[in-house]
Amino acid sequence: MTTKTIGINIPCFNEEDNIIEMVNQLTALFDQRLKNYNYIIQFIDNHSTDKTRSLLKQICSENPKVRAIFNARNFPKTSGYYGIIQAIGDCVISIPADFQVPLDLIPQMVNEWEKGAKIVCLIKESSEEKRIMWNIRQTYYYFYKRFSETDVLKNFTGSGLYDKQFLDLCRTINDPVVSFYQQITQLGYNIVKIPYKQKLRKKGKSKNNLWTLLDFAIIRFTNASSVGPRFATVAGFLASFLSAIIAIIYLILKLMFWDKFPAGTVPILIGVFFIGAIQLFFIGLIGEYIIKCNTRLMNYPLVVEEERLNFSQSDLEGRDGYETNMS
Repeated sequence: MTTKTIGINIPCFNEEDNIIEMVNQLTALFDQRLKNYNYIIQFIDNHSTDKTRSLLKQICSENPKVRAIFNARNFPKTSGYYGIIQAIGDCVISIPADFQVPLDLIPQMVNEWEKGAKIVCLIKESSEEKRIMWNIRQTYYYFYKRFSETDVLKNFTGSGLYDKQFLDLCRTINDPVVSFYQQITQLGYNIVKIPYKQKLRKKGKSKNNLWTLLDFAIIRFTNASSVGPRFATVAGFLASFLSAIIAIIYLILKLMFWDKFPAGTVPILIGVFFIGAIQLFFIGLIGEYIIKCNTRLMNYPLVVEEERLNFSQSDLEGRDGYETNMS
């Protein structure tokens, strides 16, 4: 019987304080609890500016089970997904390098996979992060679920296990504005959810700020729903209809009480600002869809690679995009 191989994909950016301990803990985990499996640990470095790359080079030179992809520059939206589809194995587990996802969940995910699951999603049921950030996320998921046209995996950040059959399907999709979340909800099957409590970062600082989180949220929403432009059309019609009704009422009142009903400029100002605000909001929303269309027409690669460590030529066969990204 052929021994199955489990690939571990770990996106990283300025994680010099975590990567050595991550490799040590993963190695110990497989040696103690997953002895019947081969494993490959793959880091995809998103152009770190600290000692992360030099440490990865050292680790790769000492441990053939550890591999690394170095991006030529920072690709915050696509690097993690690109690492997943470039990973080798009968299944691929994706986890962050900051230890916010407990490594003890890996044997549980593998067990669900062996029972037939093609996708195992890790769902945050609680978090040690600041309460205000947790509440902001829950508010976002509430509206996202209301307007989404597909299933919503609430509190899912991409960490989980993915079977090779599903990843082979993902590799056939050529989308520069990719949303792995959307691929899971639209194309995924035999999905199992495992709840967990998200921990605080073990070392270092988070690389995501409010702007990057907002960017991810907008991409996910526009990929999941066409409600935005349609809602803009309906809202514009309703605003125009309401403005017409108000104008007729004011005209009637002015004709009936010519000397006693000074209309003034306040209603005009309120109407102008109201209509203007609606227009600006929906112009921006429609602009997000246009940006996506423009990016898809350009068809840029997901990632431009600078270097790979510990990859053999046979590992690269069938990995669409590698030759393009290196050219």
